[in-house]
Amino acid sequence: MLNQLIQEFISLRQEGSYWDFKKEWYANEKKSDLLHDIICMANNIDNKDAYIIIGIDEENNYSVRNVVNDANRKNTQMLIDFLRNKKFSGGIRPVVQVETIIIDNGEIDVIVIKNTNNTPYYLSEKYQGVFANNIYTRVMDTNTPKEKSADIHHVEYLWKKRFRLISTPLERVEYYLKKSNEWIHSTSGISSKKYYKYFPEFTIEHIREDDVYGYEYYLFNQTDTRPRWYEIKLYYHQTLLFATRGVSLDGGRYFTSIPFTDGISLTSCHDWDIPFKYFIKDTLEYTIHEFYFSPDGDEKSTSHRKFMECMLVFDSEDEKESFKEYVLSVWHDNHKYSQSIRIPHIPEIMSYITDEFKKEYKNVQILKNIFEEFKLNNS
Repeated sequence: MLNQLIQEFISLRQEGSYWDFKKEWYANEKKSDLLHDIICMANNIDNKDAYIIIGIDEENNYSVRNVVNDANRKNTQMLIDFLRNKKFSGGIRPVVQVETIIIDNGEIDVIVIKNTNNTPYYLSEKYQGVFANNIYTRVMDTNTPKEKSADIHHVEYLWKKRFRLISTPLERVEYYLKKSNEWIHSTSGISSKKYYKYFPEFTIEHIREDDVYGYEYYLFNQTDTRPRWYEIKLYYHQTLLFATRGVSLDGGRYFTSIPFTDGISLTSCHDWDIPFKYFIKDTLEYTIHEFYFSPDGDEKSTSHRKFMECMLVFDSEDEKESFKEYVLSVWHDNHKYSQSIRIPHIPEIMSYITDEFKKEYKNVQILKNIFEEFKLNNS
């Protein structure tokens, strides 16, 4: 994906508002240029990830200049350390990583500057030629000069971006949900409703689904195993932005959005031999899950802990897919991951096969043990 994108940039034979070409890595005497370029890219007004592409010779028909033997070459950790030692306002620094790709049998490095809402990035203390309190950006293919600050309308845009004023209502409410202590409870009729106190047009409510029944394996390690299902709705004024389902656990002691469902097939058939429940961080469902949990050190915390004992939590969709491949490679030896697993009492329930619940519960505990190993191997 990155390789294809960088090749597209090279094929354009020009720099852009969020990509830049360098023939070689920045020498020690050009550290201020490296810092300035990163800040400009982090503050790009295209609202995109930005790329400093090192190893492309613009003066020689944008040919590849191999960086393998570049004495000034840096990896991700070196770049993070470089930024960590600079005095950024509020201690908020650009998020960067270095990726190496092969083009025309040569290695080039790409400094990827992640797009975030923490703009504008700027220094609180001068570093060489990079001034404190100057807000830099990039317009077309040109950086703001070090001795100047960006045009006022670009500065305003960057501040609006930080406060989510250029975001969609759905993006804004997801950001506000991460500030759960800023929501006000407002019971209305049959629903439990909250509104965001600074922008009360944003509301969240959950309504009991009395006509919905069903059991899941994660209900049975709670003290009260009876299911209570809900519909969760997010609104902007009267517009429905998002809806998902929720579940009240342990007799109402704990409430959460329901997890996703996936599974692993051990054969060429597409049926799931090992189903599991999971969340992915940075999804709205996971944000809602965290929104509804406020630790109380008592019953709610216990119910939450028991629920999470039955869940897998991934950093990304890619991590989930990689984990599934890893499981396939070790499942033949799954007994070594099943030591000391305790299955809670699961009663007989009409129209349900109790042994299936036991199997699902045991398998997810095995998966959690495998996941610990997977994370350790990929740390």
